[in-house]
Amino acid sequence: MSGLEIERKFLVKKGDAYKGAAFSCSHIQQGYIPAEGATVRIRIRDEKGYLTIKSHSTNGGLSRYEFEKEISLDEALHLMALCRGGVVDKHRWLVKSGSHTFEVDEFHGANAGLVVAEVELGSEDESFEKPDFIGPEVTGDVHFRNSHLLSDPFCNWRQLVPEAYQGPDQ
Repeated sequence: MSGLEIERKFLVKKGDAYKGAAFSCSHIQQGYIPAEGATVRIRIRDEKGYLTIKSHSTNGGLSRYEFEKEISLDEALHLMALCRGGVVDKHRWLVKSGSHTFEVDEFHGANAGLVVAEVELGSEDESFEKPDFIGPEVTGDVHFRNSHLLSDPFCNWRQLVPEAYQGPDQ
């Protein structure tokens, strides 16, 4: 897959409502290879590997170019060795809402207690139905970028998030 990625990101209310609404769940580990002018991500999702390259956003994090290619698990494991700063560990829950699917990420480790949801859109002004568990929008806030969570994990700035959107520590 490659092309323009348009997505919005939101905090998720405390509790397990998203789990009950989900039609799928997967385990994800991902790391980042240092690069200037782009984000290079290596991801292992369950038993599959992916290489993703994303440009930097010029409009507050709402849209950017994305290239993604499935790679073998062996290739992903070897490329993970090139990643710097550790690995983001999370479970991703997929929740259908209207004609869209929200990806709800429940983070682990130093990012435990952080749960965010993303929805991909066809255009920047496309409307969508928010599930009841969706909270304030954080699109463009650097704190909530997965690559940032490696260098400045949620445990360091948890107090900046309203208590109603802090999940339990794990």
